[in-house]
This record gives sequence, C-alpha cells and structure tokens, in this order.
Amino acid sequence: MLRDLSGVHRPHLSLAIVATAVVIISPAAAHAMRVSPMVVEMTTAGTGAVARVEVQNLNTVNLPYETRITEIHFDDKGAMTETPADDQFLVFPPQGVLAPGARQVVRVQWVGDPKLAVSKAFYLSVNELPVQLGPAAKDTLAAQVQVVYHMKALVTVAPPKAAPKVEIVSAKPVTITAKPSVAGMPTPPDVGKPGVEVVVRNTGNRYAMMSGEPWTISGTGADGKPLKVVLSVDDLNRDIGVGYLAPANGLRTFQVPTGAAFRPASIKVTFGK
Repeated sequence: MLRDLSGVHRPHLSLAIVATAVVIISPAAAHAMRVSPMVVEMTTAGTGAVARVEVQNLNTVNLPYETRITEIHFDDKGAMTETPADDQFLVFPPQGVLAPGARQVVRVQWVGDPKLAVSKAFYLSVNELPVQLGPAAKDTLAAQVQVVYHMKALVTVAPPKAAPKVEIVSAKPVTITAKPSVAGMPTPPDVGKPGVEVVVRNTGNRYAMMSGEPWTISGTGADGKPLKVVLSVDDLNRDIGVGYLAPANGLRTFQVPTGAAFRPASIKVTFGK
C-alpha cells in the first residue's frame, strides 16, 4: 500500500556543502558554519508560508554571509538545474555578519503565487563571503588560502491539502553504476554490485520524498528461489538522498543496491511499512 512519501528523514546527497578556495597567494583561517534545518517544508498560505532557518558561526572569526534562493528542477535521471528565484521569497535578513559562536535566525516568507497549482522546490543557499586577507609575512613564501563555504537547504512550497500520488513505472535488475560526482563525496561502495533500477512517476500535485518510507523489493532470485529485500529509511538516504520526486507527472529513476540479484520480470516494489 502506498503511503504519503512527503515526509523527510536525514537528507543526504540532494543537499550540498561546497568549500571553494577563492584566494591563493600564508595560511588563513578556514570558516565554518551550520545551517538548520536542512529541509524546510512550506505552504502557500497561512502560518506555513513562513519558515525560519538558523545560521550559526562555528569558527573563531567573524562570518560574513549572504542568502540566495534558486528554484530547482530534476530530470528523470536526477540531473538538477537551478534558476534564480529570489523574487518568490522575502528573506530577512538577507545578509549579515556573525560573531564567533553567534547564531542568526533567517526568516523566509513565500511571496510567490498564493494559488500555486502544484508544489515547487527551491534551494536556500547561505554563502560565506570572502574577506580581505592580511598581507603575507615578507619573510615567508607560504601561500595564503582562504576557504569559503556555501550551504544549501532544500525548501519546498506546496498548496494546502496537496498530496503526492506515486506509481511504479518499471523495475528491473541492474548492476549499480556510479552516480555523478558530488564535491567531497567518495564513490559509493555499492558500485558494481547487484541492485534494482526503479522508475517512479508522481501524478499528484505535491512532491514526494522517496526516502521517507521503507521500500520492500520482492521477486525471484538468480537461484530461482523467492527473494525479498527491505530497504530502511537509513538505507535509502544513503543510496538516493531525499529522493525528491516532482509533482505533475514528475519522473525519476533510482538505482538501489539489493545485495543479491533478482530475475527480470519478477520484481515487485512497494512503499511503506
């Protein structure tokens, strides 16, 4: 039985932490920050149209930052594109400077279409700004390197009472292949192992988070015996991230390791406990 998969647990690969070296010329302190929560679910009206995100400076120096919002779209293979969408939200304060250890609550308000027909997904990007570095000591040849961090929180906006409607398009056995590389993420250890490729479609008017409930994959193993694999929420977050599936006929293809090979045409996938 299909359950509402809009719940979110431990987002992983869909969220990004990017460290960028912006100046290369004696060592400089690297800044660090925390953004919480990393997944924000909003509605187009009422109290749900306002959310709060906390930014914390974890370092021993001041942290200048700014915020940006982009709308995100996925193709059926999970490739993502971003377009500027600051005009659909009111963010306050949009920028600031945090003292060491300080916290700032950023208020995010939806000001886009109040009659939105289907849900949308966005990234709230909190970008550390580079600061002027002091002159390098004259008696050293060491290079100055400044690292700045960009953190992205997933923000979803949905009409009141919207709901996902997920259906299985196909499921087939595969050998797990490497996903597109993500900065700072190692190659998954399951590459080259047996798995299942599942294509899903969402005909509802609300996004679905496909890692929000366990998956049960059953069928016949390569040895001809019945085979059943249950993937927990933790397993799914590791393998597919939050598994964002867009509404209005959104299509996604997911590859999940099963540890054992299934025979073709025998595979059945169900979601929920």
